[in-house]
Amino acid sequence: MRHTKSHTANRRSHHALKAPKTTNDVKTGGTHLRHRIDTTTGMYRGRKVLDVVAKVAKKQTKAAGKKK
Repeated sequence: MRHTKSHTANRRSHHALKAPKTTNDVKTGGTHLRHRIDTTTGMYRGRKVLDVVAKVAKKQTKAAGKKK
């Protein structure tokens, strides 16, 4: 079935890309995505939820184990 140009344009009007919403962290001044953990500090809504140092150390030991 044939689609008119206006029908195609109406469908494609929803395909536009939008910039992601970011938030500036008050303490560090860095930016992060809304409703996501700040990956540099591990903080979310003023609480420490992720130990970034431990995660990096675990990743390094895992990589060192694979090399052997």
